[in-house]
Amino acid sequence: MFRAALLLLVSLCAFAQDPPFLREGGWTPLLNGTDLKGWHALDPTKPHEWKAVRGIDWDRVGNPKLLRGIGTSGDRIMNGPNGRTQNWVSDEKHGDVELYIEFMIAKGANSGVYLQGLYEVQVLDSHGATTPLNTGDGGAIYHQWINDKPVGGTVPKVNANLPAGVWQSYHIWFRAPRFDASGKKTENARFLRVIQNNQWIQENVEVLGPTRAHMAIPEAPMNPLMVQGDHGPVAYRNIYWRPFRGVPEFH
Repeated sequence: MFRAALLLLVSLCAFAQDPPFLREGGWTPLLNGTDLKGWHALDPTKPHEWKAVRGIDWDRVGNPKLLRGIGTSGDRIMNGPNGRTQNWVSDEKHGDVELYIEFMIAKGANSGVYLQGLYEVQVLDSHGATTPLNTGDGGAIYHQWINDKPVGGTVPKVNANLPAGVWQSYHIWFRAPRFDASGKKTENARFLRVIQNNQWIQENVEVLGPTRAHMAIPEAPMNPLMVQGDHGPVAYRNIYWRPFRGVPEFH
């Protein structure tokens, strides 16, 4: 018990610095801090339960499998009272990009950050896992789903997941797929680096094609960002991106 508490304290202390959008220039926010403008449900013709809130409450003892939004018109978004709603898609599209995003999940919850709506970095309550991580755990580049079987995917180098009810972050350097003049794909997408909670978890991962539960859109030079909303309570805040300017030698 003491060792686990000490490891958590070390992880939290390692993350005790201002995020990159405050320390560096060129970042653009994707959340406007007051409402849901700039985003839409995966199927705009159907209802959704995403809402903007001022704060997030997580009750570790009373109801750890849920998140509760506090107030309205805030700078956090959450996927409704039960965490079972449509995926959430940005109006803007991106190609090569550097992305910073913070998230909180309830106990046992599952979500994902889909670069270009197609390539997922998994969000899962994997803190304290007692078995080796796999491509479904938090921090993994999720696998494809081909012929009803998982194919590929990349396990994170370390388990950097924090407990449920704690704000966590991904800092992602992403290279979009390349196409020739006829539209034929010549290079696959790549996650050049992924930092989770200030720990280096992925490096130069080639993604052969869209991962499971991707948007029903073709691979392209530009596509939107998507976050998953139908697998359990999740909240997001501080979503920032900037044009790709190379991967730093050290982070």
